Amino acid sequence: MSKRLTVPKTYKLAIGGAFPRSESGRTYEVVSAKGGFLANAAQASRKDARDAVVAARAAVKGWSGATAYNRGQVLYRVAEVLEGRRAQFIDEIVAQEGVSAAAAAVQVDDAIDLWVWYAGWCDKYAQVAGNANPVSGPYFNISVPEPTGVVAVVAPQDSALLGLVSVVAPALVAGNTVVVIASERHPLSAISLAEVLATSDVPGGVVNVLTGSPAEIVPWLASHQDVNALDLAGAGDLDWVDMQIAAAETLKRVLAPGKVVASPERIGAFTEIKTVWHTKSMV
Repeated sequence: MSKRLTVPKTYKLAIGGAFPRSESGRTYEVVSAKGGFLANAAQASRKDARDAVVAARAAVKGWSGATAYNRGQVLYRVAEVLEGRRAQFIDEIVAQEGVSAAAAAVQVDDAIDLWVWYAGWCDKYAQVAGNANPVSGPYFNISVPEPTGVVAVVAPQDSALLGLVSVVAPALVAGNTVVVIASERHPLSAISLAEVLATSDVPGGVVNVLTGSPAEIVPWLASHQDVNALDLAGAGDLDWVDMQIAAAETLKRVLAPGKVVASPERIGAFTEIKTVWHTKSMV
């Protein structure tokens, strides 16, 4: 029997529920930890970033308007589908990061568990972050968290999957939509995850994944007037102070680079608190 040729995959972008090539036509080679060729990945451009923001903005109304219980169901479904493709993600992480299969399995399992954990917060976070405020007079005064809107995220650069999930999932809990720049060195699992999202009841445009150079893409997102918040988790090696300044000019919330820890506070980083006054019935 003759030996089959391998069929190298060209990993595309994920924008608006579709998987387009970069409008620039650019790709770059993704190599293994030992320097061997793994695949081609799309190198996103400024135009791709703009298209992703447009898709994310269009998806805000539907995603934020869904019930918290429904968002929890959708995030749990992501965990279910990811569990079914567990072997694929383990193989990709082994190839990209050069770790053992056991270590890759731990990363995949942790990512699955993180989806489940944040799914559980969807219909609980408002009760924890919101409250009824004591006021003088015949009024109810209630504070409730609401989504910020479109969140641009730089994923941690040293992790193929878990780092990406750790920054995307909490932004989705409260009803935000996301444009995320995947790890430049380890982008394959990010696009594979986008394929999982596309088959997990996540509406198109809620999560948009760009691959390529964060140094090239982030400045455009930081200054984009239709991006409401910026998570610089994976931008520690970039000139992120300049990005903070650019974000401030358009009144964005900014989360500085640092260790990403699963917590309700990470959900709250991308919510706004709305306070409502209502007259008590005098009857």
